[in-house]
Amino acid sequence: MSVIRLEGATVTYTGAASPALADVTLEVEDGGLCLVAGATGSGKSTLLGLMTGMVPHFTGGRLDGRVLIGGRDTRTHPPREIADLVGRVGQDPLAGFVADRVEDELAYGMEQLAVPPGTMRTRVEQMLDLLGIAELRDRPLRTLSGGQQQRVAIGAALAAGPRILVLDEPTSALDPTAAEEVLAAVRRLVDDLGLTVVLAEHRLERVIGYADQLIRVADGRVTSGTPDEVLREMDRVPPIVELARLAGWTPTPLTIRAARRHAASLRHRLLTPDDAGASHVTQPADHAVPARPILTARGLSVTYRDLIAVRAVDFEAAPGVVTVLMGRNGSGKSSLLWALQGSGPRRAGTVSLDGHDPAALEPAAARRLVGLVPQTPSDLLYRETVSAECEQADRESGAAPGTCIALLAELVPGVEGARHPRDLSEGQRLALVLAIQLSASPRVVLLDEPTRGLDYAAKSRLAEVLRSMAADGRAVLLATHDVEFAASVADRLVMMAQGEIVADGPARDLLTASPAFAPQVARILAPGPWLTVADVAEALAAASSGSAPPAANSAPAADRP
Repeated sequence: MSVIRLEGATVTYTGAASPALADVTLEVEDGGLCLVAGATGSGKSTLLGLMTGMVPHFTGGRLDGRVLIGGRDTRTHPPREIADLVGRVGQDPLAGFVADRVEDELAYGMEQLAVPPGTMRTRVEQMLDLLGIAELRDRPLRTLSGGQQQRVAIGAALAAGPRILVLDEPTSALDPTAAEEVLAAVRRLVDDLGLTVVLAEHRLERVIGYADQLIRVADGRVTSGTPDEVLREMDRVPPIVELARLAGWTPTPLTIRAARRHAASLRHRLLTPDDAGASHVTQPADHAVPARPILTARGLSVTYRDLIAVRAVDFEAAPGVVTVLMGRNGSGKSSLLWALQGSGPRRAGTVSLDGHDPAALEPAAARRLVGLVPQTPSDLLYRETVSAECEQADRESGAAPGTCIALLAELVPGVEGARHPRDLSEGQRLALVLAIQLSASPRVVLLDEPTRGLDYAAKSRLAEVLRSMAADGRAVLLATHDVEFAASVADRLVMMAQGEIVADGPARDLLTASPAFAPQVARILAPGPWLTVADVAEALAAASSGSAPPAANSAPAADRP
C-alpha cells in the first residue's frame, strides 16, 4: 500500500523557463526506506517539498497534477493539515530548532498540535530511548555534536507521531562514525516501528545498502524502482557499484559484506605474484613534502570562552600538495582553517604565508594569498544574481571579466546567471562561492566541507580542479568527512582530535589503516592498498600487460608525471 502518491505532478516556479519537475507519477510504499538521488539542482528538493506539502504552499509556483499524502490531497490540505502524517528534517538541523534544550525541542511540535500532556511526556521518553539520546535531555542544543543534533531533529519530527519521515541530506555534515549512528537510528525506525522514511542523499554509498526503493531525479524527470533496477540506468554510481561493474559481479552487491563475498577472486588477481614473480600490489611511494612550505603555523591555539578548539598546533602546507583534514565533528578542523586564513580568532601562535601574516593584511591583499570556502557558503553571497556575484568577484580579484562565471560552469554546468543565489541548491551555492574564491588565484586554497550538496559528477570535476591547482604550484587544504572524495584527491592526510593533530602522513597509509575512515574499495579489498576504483582498474591493466602499476595518490601532485 502506498502512503505517498504523485499523479502527473508538474511544478513550475514563477519566472522559470521550464518546470522544476515534469509529469511525475510514482508511489512510495508504506514501511520502507526510499532513497532519492540525483544531480545537484535536478529537482530533489522540489520532490521532497511535494512530499511534505511545502510545495507550492510555502515555495510559490504552480502545481499541476495531484499529490496524495496518506490519501489527503496537498492541493486542498496545506502542511498544517498533514503535520500528523509527515515530519521533515532539513539539511541543517540547528537552523530548524526553536527551543534551547533537547527535551523542550522534542516537546515543541506536540505543543503546537495540542497533544495532551500525558501523551506528550510518554512520546518524549520514547524518542529519547529510541534514538539513544536520553543522556542529552537537559543539554543545550548548541553544545551537541552534529550527529547528536541530527538525532534530536529526527526525534522532534517524530514526536508528533507521523507515519512518514522526510530527511534532506541527513549525513552531509557528519563524520563517518556520526553518519553511521544516524543511519542506524533511521533503519531502526523503519525495521522496528514500520515508519516510512524518504531520504535524499548525494553520498549514495552511505545509504544504498539500506534502501528498499530508489527514486532518481534527472532534469525534472523521475525514475523509480528497486535500487538494482535504477542503478543500471545511472552512469555515476557509488564506488561499490562501480567496482562491481569493473569486476563483472552479478548480482550487484550493495553492502560491504556482500561485496567481500564476491571479492576473493579479485583480491587473488591483484595480490598473487605472476609467473615472473612480480606482485601486482600497488606499493605506496614514500611521502615527500617539498623543502620550503608556503604556509607555516607555529603553536596555533584557538579558544571560544572556555572551549579550546585548537591546541598549540604546528602545521605546514607546501605548494603542489593536496592536504585533507579529517576527524570527528568538533575536532577543530574548521577553527584551524579560519585561523590559518586570518579571519578566525587566534589565542596564541603565529601564521606565516609567504612571509606575511594573513590576519595583518588588507582583505584584497590577503585574498590573493589565501582563499577560504566556508561550510555555509551563503554567508559570502550578497548580490541579487549569480552574474552580479561573479562580476563583483572578477573586479575585486583583478581577474579578467568572465573568469568567475567560467569557473562556475566548470564546476556545476547549467547555472543561469539571472538566478538569485539564495534560490540555488546547496551544491550550486557552494560551487558559486568556490568559483568566487578561485577567481583571485590565491596561493593557498582552504575549503571547509566542499562536497556538501555535490553529486558524483560535480565532485569529480572539483577533484580535477583541486589537482590542477596543486599542479600549478598552489597549496590546497580541505577539511572533509567525505572519505571517498578524500581517497580520490588527497596526497597527504592530517587527522585531528580534540583540537590536536594526531596523525599526519601519506593519505593511502592513513586511510587504509582506519576502520572508520577507510573508503569502500579499501574495505572490500583489504588488506590491499587500493583506495579507489581507478586504482583497481590501473592495477588490473598493469597485471594484464605484465608491468607494475604506479602508485596513485601516493606522492604530491607536483611530483606526478
